[in-house]
Parts: sequence; C-alpha cells; structure tokens
Amino acid sequence: IMKVTILFICSCLAWEGLGKPQFPDQEKDPLFWNTWAQRTLKNALILQKLNQNTAKNLILFLGDGMGIPTVTAARILKGQLSRQSGEETQLEMDKFPFVALSKTYNTNAQVADSAGTATAYLCGVKANEGTVGVSAAAVRSQCNTTQGNEVTSILRWAKEAGKSVGIVTTTRVNHATPSAAYAHCVDRDWYSDGEMPAEAVQAGCKDIARQLFENIPNIDVIMGGGRKYMFPKNQSDVEYPGEKKHFGTRIDRRNLVEEWNNRMKNKNAYYVWNKKELLSLNPNSVDYLLGLFEPGDLPYDLERNNETDPSLTEMVEVAIKILKKNPSGFYLLVEGGRIDHGHHEGKAKQALHEAVEMDRAIGHAGLMTSIYDTMTVVTADHSHMFNFGGYTPRGNTIFGLAPMLSDVDQKPFTAILYGNGPGFKVVNGLRENVSTLDYEENNYKAQSAVPLSMETHGGEDVAVFAKGPMAHLLHGVHEQNYIPHVMAYAACIGQNRDHCMSSSGASSLSAALPSLTALLTLIRLFC
Repeated sequence: IMKVTILFICSCLAWEGLGKPQFPDQEKDPLFWNTWAQRTLKNALILQKLNQNTAKNLILFLGDGMGIPTVTAARILKGQLSRQSGEETQLEMDKFPFVALSKTYNTNAQVADSAGTATAYLCGVKANEGTVGVSAAAVRSQCNTTQGNEVTSILRWAKEAGKSVGIVTTTRVNHATPSAAYAHCVDRDWYSDGEMPAEAVQAGCKDIARQLFENIPNIDVIMGGGRKYMFPKNQSDVEYPGEKKHFGTRIDRRNLVEEWNNRMKNKNAYYVWNKKELLSLNPNSVDYLLGLFEPGDLPYDLERNNETDPSLTEMVEVAIKILKKNPSGFYLLVEGGRIDHGHHEGKAKQALHEAVEMDRAIGHAGLMTSIYDTMTVVTADHSHMFNFGGYTPRGNTIFGLAPMLSDVDQKPFTAILYGNGPGFKVVNGLRENVSTLDYEENNYKAQSAVPLSMETHGGEDVAVFAKGPMAHLLHGVHEQNYIPHVMAYAACIGQNRDHCMSSSGASSLSAALPSLTALLTLIRLFC
C-alpha cells in the first residue's frame, strides 16, 4: 500500500514539475499537422470513386458492448502496448473509409440488450430484448409466441445463395449474438433444454444449442465456447473431467457433437476442442469445422492459455482459409464477445484488451481478403456505462490516475470510471482511496457512481465502420436493423437481387459491344 501511495505522490509531483504534457517535438510545428491533414484529404478525395462492385464475401465483426468510449480507450491502449503515447495510434477499424452511427434501442427497451440487437443487425428486424431470431410480436419467455414470428438472418440468406458461412466468437456459440444468426427463440437464456422451463420443452420450443445444428443444415465453420450445452446432463467434460460446473447440461441425453460427427462423416468435417487440434488442421482439406474450446465462454485474452486456447485472431485465420475456398464466396460473423463481460464486471483492463485483440483479428482478416470483393463491417450491439476523463495529460496510462485530487473529498481517482457497477466502495463512510490499490491490475474493478453487482449497458449510439463494395451506403445515422440490408445488397443475396440482375445484364451487354462492333466492321469490309 505504501509503495503505491508513494508512486502516486511522485507521479503527481512529476506532473506539476513538468507544467505541461510531454509530446513529440514535431507536433510543435504547424507543418506536421498541415501535412498530415493534406495527406488525409488526398485519401478522402480518392473515395469519390465509389466501390460499387458486387461483394463476393461479407464479414461482420461485432464488438459486444464496444461503445465509442471503448473504441477510443482501446486505441490508446493499443498504442501504449507499442510504447507510444497512444492517442495518435490508429486501430485497424479506424482505417475504414466509411463510418456511420447505429441507433441501438430494442422495440421495448430504450437501453438495449445483446439479443434484440443481434436480431436487428443479423435479421434486419428490430425486436424485443431477450429474444433472438423472432419479431417484436414474440414475447420473452412465452414459448407459444414463437411460431409464426420467426425472422431469418443474413447468414441463412448467404447459405441459400450458395455461399459458405461461418460463426466465430469468444463467448458460447449459443450466446445472444451468434444465436440470432441461426436460432428462433423467445429467451436468450435457453442455451440447452436444461435451462428451459419444462412447459416450454413440452410445448415444442427448442433450445438454442439444438437449433444450431438443426435450423441451418451444414453451417461450414462454428468456433467458440459452449461445449457443456452439447452433452448429456452430468457427462464430464473432456478438458475439466473433475469439475461438476463444466458437466453436460442436456436433459434429453442427446450428444449433439456426436450427432454432428455422424452426420458429417463423409464431408471432410472435423471437431476440435483445443488450440493444438485446431492449428494442426490443413484448411485445404477441411470443408466443415466445429470447434468448441471451453464448456462456457472462452477465457479473457489476458488470461488465455496460449498452449490450449486459440486467440480470436487464430480462429478467424482458420475460418477464412476454410470459407474462402468456395468460389461463390462466404459470410462470416466474428464476435469479440467478452468486451461486454469485462465491462459488466467493472474490469476495464479485461474489456479493453479484448477490444485490442478483436482489432488485431480485423487487421489479419484484411490481409487475407481484398476490398475489391469483400465487404467488411465493424460495429457494436450496444455501449456500456464506461468512460474516461479527468484532464489526463498526453500519454497518461489509460488505466492510470487523473492528475489531480477531487476538490470534494480530496482523494485521487482513476481516469476510467463507470456510471454504475461493482466498483462502488465506501470505507468508513467515504469513497475508497484508490491510491492504496493496484489500479492497473488485470481484474481491478474501476470505481462506479452507483453500486450494482453487474454494470449495465449504455444507451447511446454506436459506431459502424465499413470498407469494400457498397461500404458508402453505411453513412450518417441509421437504425441498427439497416446493417444486414446493406450487406445483403452489396452481395446480391436475400431480398436484394434485382439490381444485380440488371447490372450484370448491362455489364454483359457492354462487354459484348466491342465484339459486335468488330463483327459489323468485318461485314462491311467483306460484303
């Protein structure tokens, strides 16, 4: 405690002694800023020639809970991990030429949840909180409101168009975000029949894990966690055989992994449950992949076992190598799902490192694809009650203290704070003195204004970054359900095909015109 307090006092004295923030000398010269701005302007002018190609491939990166403050803080962290001050760093998503804002509210909620929002950006229809793949006519937890209210996703539209499709997530594969790609369920928590009310099962409603394998036959790539929901109740887990919390949950006694293996026996299909098995595969000889790397969610990237658990980037690389073999292209949903979990727990360091890892995966996907035929969209489902401020100087560690004491309680505070959450703590009737704590520790819970066991989502708009064919259609402020309509239009799938028929017909005609002209010239010469 004494050491941390001394460090705080010394840092404050150093800050006062400097008098002003330190930054590169070149930034003192107006020429530096003018040159940078002019270079940016020239790049922007190039964008006037719009990319109106047909998108062969579609990739959606979804940062769960990645509000704009999270994007900014992750940018600074990325730079600081490379020993830079951080503010001037570019995330991979920052390099995308088109940016929009998405309105995230659910039909029945001002501040959204991940299920209703997933239905919006995957199925093109806004929905109630807690429901996936059903319209707002469906009521949460009421099984009898499912039938007739199902809505289909862009993953299904892509599959029906002959494309390969994949889902990669750091959460359970039957969690809210991925489940909206294939399931129709009035309750996001019905992971297996073991989490469902008996009356819902009896009424014919299906759990989400079961729907993963039954609703859209032969999803080409599925990677994430959620292993325990696929196995019979009380069956021990392959990785944690002695831990009951990881035992199978299925009351119907079905082994969904075994069923998948049997069904895919002659289709170059592989089931893997650890990193070694995953990376030993030759993607050229794999047509279908099921990777379930944990009984529940994957571990935070900061806590990941590099020997046994694949990173999001590693999973994305394998997924693209498998999917891109299809000459008709692919649709890939990638979720950085544990950004959200870090924030809920008040663990900003975990959340921001998750965001940096997702950005790394975005960059890697960019190297494996082309902007000429691949539309890539990066967005979030909702924000969080997370922010940072306090007049911190340039280069201040993103997890560090503000350079002043509160003028009310005369105590220091970290730049990162939450509006609500588990970080609220009172000691002897006063706010806890954070200088006595290791506030840069991985699982430190940042202080919050209101005490809650779990921090909540935020209600503000989130960013949408886009590049590739038709990316310019994502601009301004849009309803969240607009996103899959744009992506479908770019790829000529779903209900957006008419313009492709006419443009392909026109292009065929224009391609034929030179040959026709040459033929007429020959006729004139020889006839």
